[in-house]
Amino acid sequence: MKGFGRVLIFGAGAVFSLLALGFIVFATVVTRPPLPSDPRGDGIVVLTGEGRRIAEGARLLQEGRAERMLISGVFKHTGKRALLKISGLPEQKFDCCVDLGYAAHDTVGNAVETRSWAVARRYATIIVVTSSYHMPRSLAELSIAIPSARLIPHPVMPSGFPTSRWWLNPSMTRLLLSEYLKFLPSAAHLTVTRMWSARPEGSVAKVPAPSGDRAAGI
Repeated sequence: MKGFGRVLIFGAGAVFSLLALGFIVFATVVTRPPLPSDPRGDGIVVLTGEGRRIAEGARLLQEGRAERMLISGVFKHTGKRALLKISGLPEQKFDCCVDLGYAAHDTVGNAVETRSWAVARRYATIIVVTSSYHMPRSLAELSIAIPSARLIPHPVMPSGFPTSRWWLNPSMTRLLLSEYLKFLPSAAHLTVTRMWSARPEGSVAKVPAPSGDRAAGI
């Protein structure tokens, strides 16, 4: 029993050390300023949160980096006028090329909503716009929902987000730790899915839409 107890304590210590190391790596990566990029895809999906996400997705759309944009997880009381102001898009561009998704209430919901939209539009390459700290979990959930799609991450650094010495900011450390603990189950789910399921070949259009899903629209 004493030997078993020592093994148990050692194992728990090893797991804790790995989790702590993983958190440090996670926090260091997501607080690093994004490198300049030139993303181009079939569509853009913006996962709602800070207003800078929508503005950045709108900038990419206006530059012609994709033909349409989905704003996923829009609050049910947020109307077109408010989104026009946040995005900065001309109304004509907004009306022609922006779809609104009101069904998603979390990251898993964002992934389901994006899948429905991508399948309906036959999009195989999607630019993903969300906050830097939210990007790892978003990519994991989107990869589970749309395994054949090519996802291009385009992280947005939230206003006031520390790019160094994040550990000196208690509120930021709590935010990063919370996001890390949410990311771990998504990463585990993705790993198991890839291990036990054959990855579909071809374009996202070949993935059947789940029952009841509809493409989001204005």
